[in-house]
Amino acid sequence: MRTIIEPFRIKVVEPLRMTTREERRRLIREAHYNLFNLHADDVLIDLLTDSGTSAMSSAQWSAIMRGDESYAGSPSYYRFEAAVRALMPFRHIIPTHQGRAAEKILFSIVGGPGRIIPSNTHFDTTRANIEATGAEAVDLVIPEGRDPESRHPFKGNIDLDRLETLLRTKRDRVPLVMLTITNNAGGGQPVSMENIRATHELCRKYGVPLFFDACRFAENAYFIKLREPGYADRSVRDIVREMFSYADGMTMSAKKDAFANIGGWLALNDDAWAQEARNLLILTEGFPTYGGLAGRDLEAIAVGLEEVIHEDYLQYRFASVQYLGRALERMGVPLMQPVGGHAVYVNAGKLLPHIPPLQYPGQALAVALYEIGGIRSCEIGSVMFGRRADGSEQPAPLELVRLAIPRRVYTQSHFDYVIECFELLLQEKDRLPGYRIVWEPPRLRHFTARFEPIA
Repeated sequence: MRTIIEPFRIKVVEPLRMTTREERRRLIREAHYNLFNLHADDVLIDLLTDSGTSAMSSAQWSAIMRGDESYAGSPSYYRFEAAVRALMPFRHIIPTHQGRAAEKILFSIVGGPGRIIPSNTHFDTTRANIEATGAEAVDLVIPEGRDPESRHPFKGNIDLDRLETLLRTKRDRVPLVMLTITNNAGGGQPVSMENIRATHELCRKYGVPLFFDACRFAENAYFIKLREPGYADRSVRDIVREMFSYADGMTMSAKKDAFANIGGWLALNDDAWAQEARNLLILTEGFPTYGGLAGRDLEAIAVGLEEVIHEDYLQYRFASVQYLGRALERMGVPLMQPVGGHAVYVNAGKLLPHIPPLQYPGQALAVALYEIGGIRSCEIGSVMFGRRADGSEQPAPLELVRLAIPRRVYTQSHFDYVIECFELLLQEKDRLPGYRIVWEPPRLRHFTARFEPIA
């Protein structure tokens, strides 16, 4: 059929509080023009993130009732461990309360001054956890990944030539290589199996472990099925297992491709690193069989891992994102192309050329979307990535605004409303002001920084 329907029925609804534009102007001003500071009740369509915002299924809610809260050795942990290992056969699976906790533990072990962690593109918390140890986070995405208009099918690929140069010249400073799948900071772009395999071979050549930041592993696998020769007839489950067969470890936020509202894990094969990780886990997160999570959360993750690889769900997921992306493209909104699997990324730098990068065109666009229609989005540009570890500031490679789509939450009419808001925004875009930062924390400033418009 031409119409791809939601592969679920809605059993519970949550009312939205309707607001006026005048109210929203006041609310965003009181929030110091930072959308993270808004009360969620004051947001109509929340596209800030797809992390922890999914609607859980009846099977997940049912599993939650089975959650066992034993401090050690809970059966909920063993069901969680089996569900992870069915897709990602690592020797050690260590639960954490979310993905950044796994990153913190991993880079506390392998990071430190003088160390270099290369990736296709590190996302914000990954970079911050690396730099907090004194190590250097290096992005090596292919050139097409830095070109918003390129339609390369796998713009998340790591640049193998640049990676080999780094490994050949500085091998002793590289404790591991990391691939982000899909490449969130680069527009939600996938990494091909060919690139994953070649990265694995390169890491083996130089004796360096390969880790995945695997928050959206199922979406990456579905892109491989759709776009990479030789995979059309393979199941997503098989593709996922092949992807992870090339890795030595992973960090995971279960708040993305496991449909959970909280949770994550660190998985790896190295016995010594695993022992260190468990020691750190006990200090900060909890016993190794719960890792900062309730047993009910472990149960929800176990069910979510089975549901996320269902291909009818993935077809609907991609169709939803494409529906929004194609509509915006038709009206002339510049996007990161091709549209990714979990979000539509608007090229704010191109849409608002009158606003210089260090007056934050992405922030200007995000504020305007909220004022016009109550839509909350996320700047991924010079606010998020413009500040360097030494405190200096320079424009980020891309000035984007991410419209992240929560899983199983919004219907087509919600997307039609977002499209209509963009029609109004296009009429007003040339009058939008830039912004300056009037206060910021030393790290991850985009979460809590305060802004004011530049007259």
